Amino acid sequence: MTTPPAPAHDTRPTHRRSRPAVVAAALAAVFLGTLGNVSAAPARAAGEPPAGQSAAGQPSVADCPPALAGKATCYTGRDAGGAYYTMAVPHRWNGSLVVHAHGGPDLGDASDPARSTEDLERWAVMVDQGYAWAASSYRRGGYGARMAAADTENVRRLFTDRFGRPEHTYLHGQSWGGNVAAKAAETYGRRPGAYDGVLLTNGVLGGGSRGYDYRVDLRVVYQYYCHNHPRPSEPQYPLWQGLRPGSTMTTAGLRARLQECTGYASEPADRTRAQQRNLDDILAVTGIPERTLESHLRFATFTFRDIVTNRLGGRNPWSNRGVRYSGSHDDKALNAGVERFSADPTARRDLSYDSDLTGRVSLPVLTLHAIDDPTAFVEHEAAYRATLRGAGRDRDLVQTFTREHEHSSLSDSEYAASISALDSWVRTGRRPNPRAIAASCAAFDARYAEGCFYDPGFHPAPYAARVRPRPGGLSWPAMTAAQERAWSRIEGVGIAP
Repeated sequence: MTTPPAPAHDTRPTHRRSRPAVVAAALAAVFLGTLGNVSAAPARAAGEPPAGQSAAGQPSVADCPPALAGKATCYTGRDAGGAYYTMAVPHRWNGSLVVHAHGGPDLGDASDPARSTEDLERWAVMVDQGYAWAASSYRRGGYGARMAAADTENVRRLFTDRFGRPEHTYLHGQSWGGNVAAKAAETYGRRPGAYDGVLLTNGVLGGGSRGYDYRVDLRVVYQYYCHNHPRPSEPQYPLWQGLRPGSTMTTAGLRARLQECTGYASEPADRTRAQQRNLDDILAVTGIPERTLESHLRFATFTFRDIVTNRLGGRNPWSNRGVRYSGSHDDKALNAGVERFSADPTARRDLSYDSDLTGRVSLPVLTLHAIDDPTAFVEHEAAYRATLRGAGRDRDLVQTFTREHEHSSLSDSEYAASISALDSWVRTGRRPNPRAIAASCAAFDARYAEGCFYDPGFHPAPYAARVRPRPGGLSWPAMTAAQERAWSRIEGVGIAP
């Protein structure tokens, strides 16, 4: 086994935050409670062990995934915040690093030691292409984009402490990890030498304050037709809670109720007429694909409960007041009978501050998104471009799209083409175009044979074309600017440019 490069210290100067910035961070943490507005661990002083580790707690050599056996040395560890992490250094390291942000969010009180290792296996193609890899499992499960971004930044620092400063460092995030990576780029990307580029794949880029509105709609439309979540005989609660605190419902129990109402798991011929009509109406009104109906309802149940109960102190960040639902066999009855509610402005503000994107990223950003992604709809990309355009930063964004139908994993050939295109962009300063990236994929497919499915001419429709906007709300990205001004007043300091 080849020995990885010897450890080296990061020789970049330490940049101390100004007193106003420190005050702002502290006050924001108070207002956000447990949402996760936390800073990454500070740079270590001379003579101290690496951040998040004791002298005896250096990353330990671990088994690599089978796809990387004989190709890399892998490490695992746990940082001072309790987050498990995984690192990999290829035997033929090209000198650059990919820092990965995982999706989810997974639910639970503690960091999952297996999560970052599983993601290394899923994206082993990055290491196979010569890049080192570092990923955090985050300090706990549950929602908190800023928390996850801080843990992602911390694992970068841990890698640099152990192996020295990479030639280039790239952020990568898929699914909710795309939100986390984009937030990390905005929060930490302006620090000299931290990151050089960003790759976002099938990213949830609409932000928490509106990125889950289609699941809000699913939650209320489902209950209108099914009346079993909760049942009339059970304790009642507002549907924006997702699930009442203390409920013992399991995912299996939720699936049973969904099956009872819609027969979604049965062949069409085996469904009752009532089940088929319920299913048809729910899918037509919400626009959610049948194959991911259960997973979306699960999110609108258990993850909503985490956000509302565990992160926002029981406050409601969502609204469907004034939304006009259509596509059912009786829209008039649906709109008259569906549960309505308005967001608590403070809850919406706090969720927005935690997860919404400002577009203030000063790095090259490349995105890759399946056009038929059934989980993070491709219109998230339109929302992200509008956000960057509002901040005057869309010139640093290149978006690519593929004719794929999955969310959790795309072609390895495309991942390899994407990271190569981003690396070339950073090294040369020449912005790639989607057609050139698509053309480059064939060379990587000769190695990975998973196919290249790019559609260089595709442009997603606006986000509002897929997800019903909330009447009376601020337009995007004006909402971001207004929220930032509000936070500036709350914190008593200006928002850093």
